[in-house]
Amino acid sequence: MRIICLFAFAVAVSFFLSSTPASARFFPNITSIPPWLNATHGAWDSFRNLSGCHPGEKADGLSKLKNYLKHFGYINSSSNFTDDFDSDLKTAIETYQKNFNLNVTGDLDPETVQQIVRPRCGVADIVNGSTTMNSGKTTQSSNATHIHTVSHYTFFPGKPRWPQYNRDLTYAFQPENELTDVVKGVFTRAFSRWSAVTALTFTQTDSLADADLKIGFFVGDHGDGEPFDGLLGTLAHAFSPTSGRLHLDGDENWVVSSDITEATETSAVDLESVAVHEIGHLLGLGHSSVENAIMYPTIPSRTRKVELASDDILGIQELYGTNPSYNGSTSTTTPSSENEGDTVYGSSAQISGSLWGFKAAMAAGFGLLLVL
Repeated sequence: MRIICLFAFAVAVSFFLSSTPASARFFPNITSIPPWLNATHGAWDSFRNLSGCHPGEKADGLSKLKNYLKHFGYINSSSNFTDDFDSDLKTAIETYQKNFNLNVTGDLDPETVQQIVRPRCGVADIVNGSTTMNSGKTTQSSNATHIHTVSHYTFFPGKPRWPQYNRDLTYAFQPENELTDVVKGVFTRAFSRWSAVTALTFTQTDSLADADLKIGFFVGDHGDGEPFDGLLGTLAHAFSPTSGRLHLDGDENWVVSSDITEATETSAVDLESVAVHEIGHLLGLGHSSVENAIMYPTIPSRTRKVELASDDILGIQELYGTNPSYNGSTSTTTPSSENEGDTVYGSSAQISGSLWGFKAAMAAGFGLLLVL
């Protein structure tokens, strides 16, 4: 019995240590990023070798691509994958192409591979087979009863949202990150973009334990089932209501206040652009296939993208209603970019209930205080 207790204690401690927040790299401007911190390769660059593959062929790496597509909801099979370009892979690629507004060919053409190899968010585009980015819905325009628009915003299964009695959400930062007021101000601006169009308000608090929304920078495996992968790759993830967790990769080169469009380093990431996107997930929005929407899963490098598009606004207002002061104007300007993007961000709004439930139970059993 003593051996079992010691083992369980060790497991609990390991979970605690793995979730320890890490120091993050913040740069006030582009020129302050040292050249040696720049990255030129993405997490899935090996998939470039699959360009030109067609159904019926066999190629090294297709099994890994199938695992990639399974992770993001395009393949439901749980069997061991082979390197055969089978019918399931063809169907998955066709759906992927539709979601990202590509030509639906079912082949691994160069345009499709280019999209696949970009670093991106950890949340599935199709969650439990119940939602897809390019589902499309017709909505009536607010200023003309006979004009309709097609929107592509999505929600998570069950349409989770913050309850009606809690529309003034509090947020706090991991104290171990020791964030400056300048960095915290980036999140204040990001929250204000959502409160401007909805009935929600956001108030910063010093109490992480009592806050609705908990923001922190972590590196590697930090105990939530969504490990970070170092420079670029997955930049951040957030969890759907009412979890309230927003995690950012401490290994990224976060640019706080300078014009990201002037960057030459592909590793430079605009913090506010990522924060606005992740907050959308915290509030219940999934991904959208509208490329200029904040909730589109990718963002080109050297890009600042912080203005909500009409697709974002329609989606969030369906969840929480309209801010009485909102005048109905939207910004749908396509973000500026110097090249076809390399840097992407994302979110993981699927709640890893079993892992976090086990972590909480172990903490309670051994008297450890873990703030989730």
